[in-house]
Amino acid sequence: MAIVEEDLERLRASLVLSDVVQQHLALRRVGRNWVGLCPFHAERSGSFNVRDETGRYRCFGCGAAGDVFKFVQEIEHVDFVTAVESLASKAGIQLTYTTGESGDRTRQKRRQLVDAMAKAVEWYHDRLLNGPDARAARDYLRKRGLAGDTARTFKIGWAPDEWDALCRDLGVPADVLRETGLGFTNKAGRMQDSFRGRVLFPILTENGDPVAFGGRILPGSTDPAKYKNSSETAIYAKSKTLYGLNWAKGDIVAADQVIVCEGYTDVIGFHRAGVKRAVATCGTALTEDHVRLLKRYASNVVLAFDADAAGQGAAQRFYEWEERYQVRVSVARFPDGKDPGELSVSDPEGLRHAVDQALPFLGFRVNRVLNSRKLRSPEDRALVAGEAMAVVNEHQNPEVRKLYAGQVATHVGIPPADLVALAARRVKAPTVHIVPVWRIGVAENAEFVCIVMLL
Repeated sequence: MAIVEEDLERLRASLVLSDVVQQHLALRRVGRNWVGLCPFHAERSGSFNVRDETGRYRCFGCGAAGDVFKFVQEIEHVDFVTAVESLASKAGIQLTYTTGESGDRTRQKRRQLVDAMAKAVEWYHDRLLNGPDARAARDYLRKRGLAGDTARTFKIGWAPDEWDALCRDLGVPADVLRETGLGFTNKAGRMQDSFRGRVLFPILTENGDPVAFGGRILPGSTDPAKYKNSSETAIYAKSKTLYGLNWAKGDIVAADQVIVCEGYTDVIGFHRAGVKRAVATCGTALTEDHVRLLKRYASNVVLAFDADAAGQGAAQRFYEWEERYQVRVSVARFPDGKDPGELSVSDPEGLRHAVDQALPFLGFRVNRVLNSRKLRSPEDRALVAGEAMAVVNEHQNPEVRKLYAGQVATHVGIPPADLVALAARRVKAPTVHIVPVWRIGVAENAEFVCIVMLL
């Protein structure tokens, strides 16, 4: 797919490069140029130069250079077409594509659906801020620390408990309402709102296009479904979308780290605590598509949820993804079983500390096993060693297995060489043998001194 050259030139001529750049960093005028700190590498003195006359930028520190399209590509981590479309949308310029009528129709249809979602985001958001019926929702958000500027930043909305308020007011064709999942045709043949009586969190793509909603009922509601997310549509795929990535990607790139949460309020909590590199899955487990997307921005992934909940199969996938995409997965441990959204209100420093002290994924799982039982007897030590080695030996890297085997051996008091040998052979479930060696005393209930053998 390509964009006709005439449209590119028309768009380029309509843009002032310094205006676009200043949406992302501060510039000051120096003669005929604009100068600022380069966004592409760390520096203390400004070596990033922008010249509107030529429409070009250049950093004399790292060598980054290009035009307005290249700048948007690099700063927003998108491809060329996406960068051009983003700029054209803001400039109000219609683009033409060279792939023929079919390709044009597909992209025009997507634009129509995204525009409808954008209207819905604003409609729901205005209803939250100004609707008399949204008072309970505003009170709920205030108690959760999600009111005021936070609600405005994340465009939180309120879906009134009415049959067709959105469908009636939005001014969007019925087929578009259905295709976006905003509405559906009820048994009476009338359009009906998909979301009713819920606080709504708009879900945007990494480029900022609104594509879906996540909805939560208020406390005391009789609706049995606490959470409700948009169904998948032509513009929304859950396995390829991460809530909050559009807001977080700049901080993710700067830190080379992304924090993955389970809930929308967890993401917002991290932002409120000053940790603005958090995203969340949209009602699904973390998928390979998610990891592939995140790898574009960072090589360190911190899981801010119960990493053992999905079981051994999920763990194996994490190890495979680490190897395939060269990412490092770690796990943040939160005190007292609190989730990030709660901690952001009660203990924001504890939230930041949990991320700073995140353990490697395998180390987290091994530690959980080692601390699961007190070591009161040889049997306890043997069982813990066996369970921990079963976890260690899930990993495909033999050197990693051996190092963790040494940690397990130290913890349970078994000679390290024995467990390292098991790690080298990658025995999945070591057999535990308790072997009596000699009897102490002669009484009928005399104790045995035992040794533990892991085979």
